[in-house]
Amino acid sequence: MIFVTGANGLLGSHICKALIDNGYTVKALVREDSNTFLLDDYLDKLEIVNGDILNPESFDNELEDVKAIIHCAAVVSFHQADKALMDKVNVEGTANMVNLALDKNIEYFLQISSVAALGRLTGFGTVTEDNKWQESKWNSNYATSKYYAELEVWRGIEEGLTAAMINPSVILAPGVGAKSSSQLFSYVWKESTFYPMGKVNYVDVRDVCKAALQCLKLKKTKERYIVNGGITTYKELFDLIAKGFGKKPPHIKSNPFLLKIGMFLDKLRSLITGKKTIITTETAKLTKSEIYFDNTKAKNELNISFADLSDSIEWTCSKIKEQKSKLYT
Repeated sequence: MIFVTGANGLLGSHICKALIDNGYTVKALVREDSNTFLLDDYLDKLEIVNGDILNPESFDNELEDVKAIIHCAAVVSFHQADKALMDKVNVEGTANMVNLALDKNIEYFLQISSVAALGRLTGFGTVTEDNKWQESKWNSNYATSKYYAELEVWRGIEEGLTAAMINPSVILAPGVGAKSSSQLFSYVWKESTFYPMGKVNYVDVRDVCKAALQCLKLKKTKERYIVNGGITTYKELFDLIAKGFGKKPPHIKSNPFLLKIGMFLDKLRSLITGKKTIITTETAKLTKSEIYFDNTKAKNELNISFADLSDSIEWTCSKIKEQKSKLYT
């Protein structure tokens, strides 16, 4: 039995499905009254557990028959107002799951981290798993919370936990209504005008699932693995998504002047509608980055290959269109 936290999220839902497709039984942790749309076609194949990682007593009795935990639950945000929430959920929540794993003698623990947790001083160059964390303007509040979450896993390892971490880049995955990287597809679907400067590291969600399954199978421990399919420009990424949707791609390259105007208008929209801004200081900074996250270790030690970008986008767009047809028909 595998216990998956954040099971109704963009990545968690796909990991649950991949586990079931590979013969595992799954307990899927979701908060009560959460939307389980991304799990709908697998609800009869897994066991839903209602609970909250900030209140481990709400589900700790469900771990008695569990062999491994895959911890996907996290808050992803680039808004300053969400810093405290990320610190609590991403760090304290991970500490709670590590403590439960130790208390229940869980055989294996896999932390879903992020390339954001890898140290870097500049927005350029190559980053590997060996990069040490350093305070830098390139570290978002989300990145900091994921780094401290990793420290909780290392603490668990020191206390006897068999555990590892995988660090995905921007995950390309179908997930209508989901947050985080799915917003890239929503942005293009709406035929937005601008595309940012800089480059983006990407990975197909199916490859992230492969990496998780390999770590589980091989019981990799005391390791972290960058799970990254490659790097491309935002223009190429948006052009491919637009092609997959049959939409007009963003066609005006953003520059510092346009970005300032966009941030001002976005903030004005936020004040009028009460909805959060789309463009933040952190997201604006990150779009200027041209770092490459080296996937050599994952290729060699997990024996996985990565999907071609065009194939990944084509598959993701087709699945999103299927999801939209189910939701709106």
